[in-house]
Parts: sequence; structure tokens; C-alpha cells
Amino acid sequence: MAMISEGDLKRIINDPGDAKLLVKSADEVGRRLKEMNLTSSQIRALFGEVRQIEALWRTDDARARNRLILLKPKMAYRSRRERGQGVAELVGVLDPAVDLVVRDSNGEYVRFQHFVELFEAILAYHKFYGGN
Repeated sequence: MAMISEGDLKRIINDPGDAKLLVKSADEVGRRLKEMNLTSSQIRALFGEVRQIEALWRTDDARARNRLILLKPKMAYRSRRERGQGVAELVGVLDPAVDLVVRDSNGEYVRFQHFVELFEAILAYHKFYGGN
């Protein structure tokens, strides 16, 4: 079961985005991931790649877009490799969000920024609820 519905995820990622819904959803996801004993290092392994893509986007958006698409198999690998269901749950949120970002080039950078904001908020709430 997805932690964020498809409709809500579309509202969060699409321009102009829905900041209130983003915060509410990230709170729920962060809390659930903490309950599943997902560690911050497991989240940061994926978040670090997203930050690298974000930096690349400023200089070479075509390469950044490709790296974002290639993040999907990396997430799939991590969700299979890591023990517990926490990574799989996180990937269950992020994977369809990546699809929404790269659906077309019009407004893609703005959608990517909403994706980053969602991921940051999930990480922040995970830490807030005591994730280590």
C-alpha cells in the first residue's frame, strides 16, 4: 500500500505544488519510516544521490535528468538489498515521484525541486520522530 496516494503525489510534485499537502504527507511518511526502523544512513544513501543530481541540474540538465531516471534502478537495488521494509516503503514513495518529474521537459526543474522538498521533509520528520 502506497504511503502517499497517486493523486496526492501528483498535487505535491506538479507545478505549483501543494506545500501543505507535502508537509502533511512527509509527516506521515517520516513517522511510518521511523516505526519501521529505517535508519538515517539508509535514507541519506539515496538523498546524497539526489543532492548530486540537484547540483548537476544547474550546469547540465540533460545529464541530470538521465541521472534522475537512473536513480530508479539504484532505489530498486537498495530496497531489495537492505533488511526490513523501510527502504522499500521509501522507494514506494520516491519511485512514482521520479516518474512525475520526468514525464515531460516542460516545468521539469520545478517538479524536481518539489521532489527534493518532499524528500527533505521526509528526512526531517524521520529525524523528528527519533529516527537514527
